[in-house]
Amino acid sequence: METDFTEVLDVASEAGHILLENGAEISRVEDIMSRIASHFGVDSGNFFVLSNGIFTTGSGGKLKKKTGGQASSYANVEFIPIRSIQLSKVSAVNRLSYDIAANRCSLAEAKRRLDSIREAPAKPYWEQTLGSALGAAGFCAVFGGGFMDCLAAFLVGLLLYIFVLGVSSRYLSKIVGGISNALLATALCIVFYRLGLGSSLSNVIIGAIMPLIPGVPFVNGVRDLADSDYIAGITRLTDAMLGFFCIALGVSVAFLLDGWAFGGVIELQGVLASPQTAGLGWQALAAFVGTAAFAVLFGADRNCYVSAGIIGAIGWVCYLLLVRCAAASAPVATIAAAVLVCLLSRYAAVPFKCPSTVFLLCGIFPLVPGAGIFWFTYYLLSGTFQMSLSAGFMAAKVAIAIVLGIILGMELPQRLFSRRKRR
Repeated sequence: METDFTEVLDVASEAGHILLENGAEISRVEDIMSRIASHFGVDSGNFFVLSNGIFTTGSGGKLKKKTGGQASSYANVEFIPIRSIQLSKVSAVNRLSYDIAANRCSLAEAKRRLDSIREAPAKPYWEQTLGSALGAAGFCAVFGGGFMDCLAAFLVGLLLYIFVLGVSSRYLSKIVGGISNALLATALCIVFYRLGLGSSLSNVIIGAIMPLIPGVPFVNGVRDLADSDYIAGITRLTDAMLGFFCIALGVSVAFLLDGWAFGGVIELQGVLASPQTAGLGWQALAAFVGTAAFAVLFGADRNCYVSAGIIGAIGWVCYLLLVRCAAASAPVATIAAAVLVCLLSRYAAVPFKCPSTVFLLCGIFPLVPGAGIFWFTYYLLSGTFQMSLSAGFMAAKVAIAIVLGIILGMELPQRLFSRRKRR
C-alpha cells in the first residue's frame, strides 16, 4: 500500500507539536521531525521551529496522495502555546522516533502512539504536591536551612502547590499567576516564622520559591543559543527572565504587606548556614531529594527520579568541594559542576533511552542562584542598594557560569556517550 505523503508530514508535525509544548529543545524537535519524514520516504522536509510555533513544508517525491494524483507540496503552520512541562512525553516521542528509524513502527502505528502520548495524563495532583513540598524542603537545606526551617519549607511547598494546581494554573494569567504564587509562598513563610516555626526566614523563603524557578525555559534557552537557534533562545531566556521578575515582585509585595502590618520590613541577618545540615552527607541528601522532586514536577518518567537525584547530588557536592576545599569562587565552581552535571546527564540518557534534557533540567537546579535572587530583592526593599547590587551581580555571574558549563558539556560528540549502546 502506498504511503500518503501528507500523512507523513502530519505525523512529523504532530510529533514536533508534542515535543515543543512539553519542554524539548528546538534542535531535538527539528531532528525528530526530519527523522520521521525521511524514513517514510519524503524527499525533502523543511521544518522551521520557534519556541511557540512550527512551520512545516515539504514535497512528496515518489509518494502519492491517496486521494489521487501526485502530491507536489505541503505546508502547515501551528501555534504552540507554552504549557506545563511533561518530560515523560518528550521521552516517549523520542523513543517512538527511534522505533520508526529501526523499522519497528509503521505510519499508522506511529499515529496511534502519538495520540496515546498526547492524551496521557499528567502526574496525579498528590504526586506533584508532594514533589513541591520535598523540593522546597530539600533546597531549604541546600541553601543553609536547619531541620525546623526545612519543615516550614515543606509545609509551604505543600500549600503552595495546592494553590498552583487548584487556582493559579487554571484561572490566572502567566504573569499574575507567577506573582501570586511567589506572594503566597513568601507570605506563608513569614506567617510560619512569626509563629515560631523555623529560625532562618531567608532560607525558608529561598527553599519555598524554588519550585517556582523557571528552570526549563532558562536551560532550553541556553541550549538553543548553543545550537545557533538565536530567535528561540532569546525568546525562552526572555520568558525565564519574566519568571524571575514575577518571583521577585511577589516576594517584594509580601514583605511590603508584612511591613505595613507590623511597622517595618523584617530585619534579616544575611546568609546563614545551619550546622545541622552543613555536612557533605546532609548536603548530598538534600540535593538528591530536591533534584528528584523536580523530576516529579517536570513530569519525568518515574524510573528517572533516582538517577536525576543522584546527578543533582553529585553536581552539588562537586560545587561544595571546590568552594570549601579548593577555595574556588562561586562562578568557577559553578562552571565545573555544570559541566559535570551535563556530562552525567548525557551518559544517563543512553540506558534510559530518553533525552539528556530530562536529567539536565533537574540536575542543574542546585546550582541555580535562587538565593541570589532573594537577597537582591530583599536588599532592594530594605534600601541597602549597594548590597542589592552586589547580590544581583553575583547571581548574574552564577547564571552566566551555568550557561558556559552547559555549552562546554554539550561540545563533546555524542558517540562518546553512545558507545555502550552499540555493544
